[in-house]
Amino acid sequence: MTGVLRLGSGPDTRIPWRRLLDELAAAGYHWLELGPYGYLPPDPGLLLDELAARDLHVCAGTVTGAGGPHGDFAAVLAETRRVAELTRALGASDVVFVPSPGYRDDRTGGYLEAAELGEGQWRSLLANTGLLGRVLADEYGLTLRFQPHADYQVANEHQVRRLLDGTDPRYVSLCLDTGHLTYRRADVLELIARYPDRVGYVHLRQVDPALAARADAEDLTYGQAVAMGVSVTPPAGVPEIPTLLAALTALGADLFVVAVDVPSPLARRAHDHLTSFGGLI
Repeated sequence: MTGVLRLGSGPDTRIPWRRLLDELAAAGYHWLELGPYGYLPPDPGLLLDELAARDLHVCAGTVTGAGGPHGDFAAVLAETRRVAELTRALGASDVVFVPSPGYRDDRTGGYLEAAELGEGQWRSLLANTGLLGRVLADEYGLTLRFQPHADYQVANEHQVRRLLDGTDPRYVSLCLDTGHLTYRRADVLELIARYPDRVGYVHLRQVDPALAARADAEDLTYGQAVAMGVSVTPPAGVPEIPTLLAALTALGADLFVVAVDVPSPLARRAHDHLTSFGGLI
């Protein structure tokens, strides 16, 4: 059984979107995740023309900013539908759900709610995530990829396992975010081995382990840790890329592997480094 690992990029939203597309194309990328709704123009006709002119394609839509499914589910569903409409119009088949904001205020570090969900909240999370996946599948023909987030209540290995064990694999799969998971000390390779059929998409990030340990010791938010430099551009951090790519290749599945948190000026260097191992196209 063989599969294809397709390398994509997440947008660097700090620069104008046309410049971003130019730089990604020049760096050798052919796939792009939409990122926060509204950064790239939500007019599918305009965006398809701009992408085609650069031989770029959309690999997934991104839901972020609406919070987690255990909270205001009406807002979560509304934002997901908005993203799903655009994603489908652009010819992609995946929607990455990022449960952000989480339980902390990135700016102040204050706790907005408990870092652990109660049993009733877990029941809501599992039921609502399953419903979200069914809506995407049945109404839009899209697949939900749930991304753990370091400051949400699905972040560490135990929490990810509970999410996957408690949801229907027909409707919910994992966006394996190597940075957020490693930051929360999850064993990424163990998750791949334990849930080979649930890894449906990959966000490739690396973290500086020393800075991650410092952020944990100082009780920083993930946003504060990122500002401190915890998220690093390959090949500077962990997990190790060759070992990770070997585990993903062994799945024999077609997967998008999307390099995120790579500053636009470093896009070419990251692309060349990641493709140097083979296995990524």
